Amino acid sequence: MTDHELAKLYEEGNDSAFDILLERHKDYIYSYILFLVKDSDVANDFFQDTFSRAIMAIRTHRYQTNGKFSAWLTRIAHNLIIDKSRDSESTRTVRENLVKPKTLNSLSLSEATHEDKIIDRQTRREIRHMLDYLPEPQREVILLRFYDDLSFKEIAEQTGVSINTALGRMRYALINLRKLIGQNQFSLVG
Repeated sequence: MTDHELAKLYEEGNDSAFDILLERHKDYIYSYILFLVKDSDVANDFFQDTFSRAIMAIRTHRYQTNGKFSAWLTRIAHNLIIDKSRDSESTRTVRENLVKPKTLNSLSLSEATHEDKIIDRQTRREIRHMLDYLPEPQREVILLRFYDDLSFKEIAEQTGVSINTALGRMRYALINLRKLIGQNQFSLVG
């Protein structure tokens, strides 16, 4: 099956389709991220964020089948890294001397359009509202990861659980958000 067919199956609720996509693209995406950030812990965090965003985009019908799936994942990872580097000049995750400017300015990995950014803000607002329906541990990991921008290691330390537990809570939170979207027929922009 093609990546686009698997993404469509996943959008329709077939979780094993995403497992296949993850298996196909995990090495390439991780290598790409590691090449840019030069730190395996940071790369792991960006990798998790990339696939978390891909899950949300597919399940909220924001994935478009134009272009290669791997290029789409790479663009998500690229934009996450750029956003993080812009957020803080003193960030420990991406320093200018570690990332080649030519790589970051590649046209093939360009940033989202202004319209995409507006849609993303609206979607985030609606998802933030849905978080109220999650169990507290799942809501907490989502808030710490996406709103407080903590790494999974930091989340584990702050909440007193293992990294695997923090990752598991994130996974279940995303699954439950998907169910909430379906059951309550939330209409996310996109």
